Amino acid sequence: MSLNEAIQTLPGWVGVWLLWLNVAVIGSFVVLLFSRRTWRDAAAILAANALMVPSMQWLYGQVGFVRLLGLPHVVFWTPLVIWLVWRLRTDREISAPFRQVMWVLVASLCVSLAFDVVDVARYLAGETGSMLPAEG
Repeated sequence: MSLNEAIQTLPGWVGVWLLWLNVAVIGSFVVLLFSRRTWRDAAAILAANALMVPSMQWLYGQVGFVRLLGLPHVVFWTPLVIWLVWRLRTDREISAPFRQVMWVLVASLCVSLAFDVVDVARYLAGETGSMLPAEG
């Protein structure tokens, strides 16, 4: 089973959340490319996700569909969130529409990171079983 197939076994609301997260990440990347003040932020979004996606694929191949899969999000999105918040606080010349896009992405990533940190902590606390639904 591929990682994408495993993800599709999760409850429906998780699928909706993941769809939103993909829209937020890809949409913010595209929008931020259109401003000279935010193209570096778009590059940071691209870099974080270009590292995160193959890391998740690799980790899935190593350990399966377990809570530890949140680790690549924590590793790559935490610095991205810190970067984006720093940029929003220090560069007052970023125009309002681009600032709003950045804040929506930051909020979305923070919600996801809250789930991911809990999942990784649960894995490290001993919940190492598969998240796939039990056959039966």
